[in-house]
Amino acid sequence: MHIRFIPAILTLAFACPLHAQETDSVRTVTLNEVVVSSSYRQRIERASAQKVHPLDERFLREHFAGNLVQTLASVPGVHSMDIGANFSKPMIRGMGFNRISVIENGIKQEGQQWGADHALEMDFFNVERVTVRKGPSSLLYGSDAMGGAIELARRPAPSVNQVYGEAILFGKSVNGTLGASAMLGVKKNALHTQLRFSEQHFGDYRIPADTVVYLTQRLPVHGRKLKNTAGFERDVALFAEYRKGGYGATYTVGNVYQKAGFFPGAHGIPDASRLEDDGNSRRVDLPYSTASHLKFTSRQQYFRERAVFCWDAGLQYNHREEWSRFHTHYGNQPVPLKDPDRELAFSLVTVQSLLKADLFASERWKHTAGWDVQHQRNRIAGYSFLLPAYERFTTGVLWLSAFHPNDRLSLSGGIRYDFGEMDIAAFRDVYLETYLRERAYAGEVIEAYIWRSARVNRHFGDVSGSLGISWEPGDGHLLKAHLGRSFRLPGAHELASNGVHHGAFRHEQGDASLASERGWQLDVSYACEREHVSLSASPFVSRFDHYIYLKPTGEWSILPHAGQIYRYTGAEALFAGAEVELGVDLLRNLTYRFVGEYVYTHNLNEHTPLSFSPPASMRNRLEWRAKAWQFHMELHSIATQRRVARNEDITPGATLLHLGAAAGIPVKGTDVEVVFSLRNLFNISYYNHLSFYRKVEIPEPGRNFQLLIKIPFKSKLK
Repeated sequence: MHIRFIPAILTLAFACPLHAQETDSVRTVTLNEVVVSSSYRQRIERASAQKVHPLDERFLREHFAGNLVQTLASVPGVHSMDIGANFSKPMIRGMGFNRISVIENGIKQEGQQWGADHALEMDFFNVERVTVRKGPSSLLYGSDAMGGAIELARRPAPSVNQVYGEAILFGKSVNGTLGASAMLGVKKNALHTQLRFSEQHFGDYRIPADTVVYLTQRLPVHGRKLKNTAGFERDVALFAEYRKGGYGATYTVGNVYQKAGFFPGAHGIPDASRLEDDGNSRRVDLPYSTASHLKFTSRQQYFRERAVFCWDAGLQYNHREEWSRFHTHYGNQPVPLKDPDRELAFSLVTVQSLLKADLFASERWKHTAGWDVQHQRNRIAGYSFLLPAYERFTTGVLWLSAFHPNDRLSLSGGIRYDFGEMDIAAFRDVYLETYLRERAYAGEVIEAYIWRSARVNRHFGDVSGSLGISWEPGDGHLLKAHLGRSFRLPGAHELASNGVHHGAFRHEQGDASLASERGWQLDVSYACEREHVSLSASPFVSRFDHYIYLKPTGEWSILPHAGQIYRYTGAEALFAGAEVELGVDLLRNLTYRFVGEYVYTHNLNEHTPLSFSPPASMRNRLEWRAKAWQFHMELHSIATQRRVARNEDITPGATLLHLGAAAGIPVKGTDVEVVFSLRNLFNISYYNHLSFYRKVEIPEPGRNFQLLIKIPFKSKLK
């Protein structure tokens, strides 16, 4: 679907709500006074010994920053690893990639999340509730959740039969984003369905700089726009729910498709001629990437007097391709007859099943038992090689108990055992073999290099567990402590990758002998809420006896144009830090909020910091809110990151000013939501230490105006 079809879709979506409001015959009903003793947020926070942040739709709208991950970056301890102006991936307390799990509809999102240039395939507008779980979550979600989890959930179905929906328009000035999302839902007795379609198109994004640096070579940025960073995203999702008596079933099917260009000065060998302005800031030319994520999930629930049984199942197909003009480092490699410019392709199929039972032994005791099974198959294609084909099987069983001796104290603990098998295919590079023989390399050197991936079949087994306490010593006070032992199975890229990763600008090499990551993690939090003041502090410390990272070996790769070899290596590592939040009601409608965060990482073997360590930062936010109107001003201060790993650059700090406003405007019986934000008001040139483009000294996007308009509607059904 092209962008010219969006206005037609929105015209239909706008007409439906206006007509529906005219025919709405909901009566006014007077109810007796209802006293609400705790909010949804407070209930979620008290229910877990971990530090959690439940976020509703209003928070997501008012903090809208372009995509889901950038929006969540306003939560203390959460950071955004940006890939240009529109795509990002999450990091929690200094951990990202395969150490953070994103859970949607009970199923873990599975893609190529190991890559720094691989975004999260998720439709922001299809997310209704988010819970950020900081700290070890392997007990709940198994491997890949040792750093935390982001849980995406839907709001409850409407309580009355109705047709409802919304139309959303949004845009960004920094890259000319134009997008829309339309949703239509129907609730009729036991049935509830919802359909959503979203699409956005964007052009090359602007930066406050005229040049960038690639491998010491200074390259021009014509018109202060990064050429070939345009792209688009198209998402569709269908949700269906049936509930009657003690049975409930939900089904979802959706697809997210993304296409985005790579800045030519940051992919392959730099060439100033490739950076010349082509006069079309919306063209996507080579090199570029595409990602398609198809997902089907189902949930079956059975409610009994003292038990709830749940079965979650999911099927995912993630297909990612990287396209670049055919180039070979070996003279004997022919141009492929089909798709000659497809450099890399990964096709990942994931099947997952999770059985869970919540058992209520008494009013004070609750037990949870679970069994999780997952199987993955990854296939590869393309004229280049980075990661071999593989199959991965994991299964785990868990037991979790919670005891509430009174309304103010909760004790919890659990244990989980996981088993995993990784079967990696061998890959022999015949073109490299000819290249090396022609250059008279020794036989043992040739044999060591031509097997880009040896056959690997490994089995892993490990235990995770946790102990926690949540205690309210008095009204308005909440103290929590959580100790967890977590683990993570090494990924295929850590065991068997062996090639030039253009997205990361280095030769990456796996180690088939790596063991699982293991560690102990402790976090404590204290929260105090008074009538006009709230305070929260969350210190944490983690120690890992086998933390996997990319280590510069000092060995020079004999692959052409590859440079130094970076090998995945295990080491002892330490993480520590804290987040602090302070909220003060200054006046009747004016509040002040302070958020500060710091993460300390240390490689105990090398005595250096770990790579991708987020810098310390703080946010000072003034917010005025009255009825349906809200205005805010935020001063975001980012410290200089001097604690860097080998081959990382020191990233200077910056102070940014953001402005924003939101309003609910009554229009013909519905409240139209308008959210406006102005980010980086003074067009400051600064770097994101976690950005995919940081290594090429590309600053973050400049001044950016964002506008979101949401038009909801509903009509009661008989």
